[in-house]
Amino acid sequence: MFALDPRLQQDTLPIGDFPLCRLLLSNDSNYPWFILVPRIEGISEVFQLDVADQQRLWQEATALAQRLNESFVADKMNIGALGNVVSQLHVHVIVRKRDDAAWPAPVWGKHPARPYTEQQVAVIRARLREALPADFIFVQD
Repeated sequence: MFALDPRLQQDTLPIGDFPLCRLLLSNDSNYPWFILVPRIEGISEVFQLDVADQQRLWQEATALAQRLNESFVADKMNIGALGNVVSQLHVHVIVRKRDDAAWPAPVWGKHPARPYTEQQVAVIRARLREALPADFIFVQD
């Protein structure tokens, strides 16, 4: 049974589910920073997924990045699966802007996280409701 790593649970807000991945919002308002987590137990590397799930993961990551790029008017999309701290397979999809807090450096450890307000989260959820595909299922607000 799928269980989200406690560190991801602590540092993120749930948004909903694609067919394969859970979509999370990093609770850091410095950047629109999203995380995709395949809902498959015991996976820490992309190559551990079967070929169909590998393809699905990148389809979901690509679709998300494209829609975030348009919705948030990104200067650059950062996409990566590192897993050095949290081994559960997860893919970061981060909207970067030239005027963001860390530009052009990576976002990790650059600035202390600034938690979102409820109003900020509501605005992001509304944007996502307009942008995400029909097969995306939102968690209850």
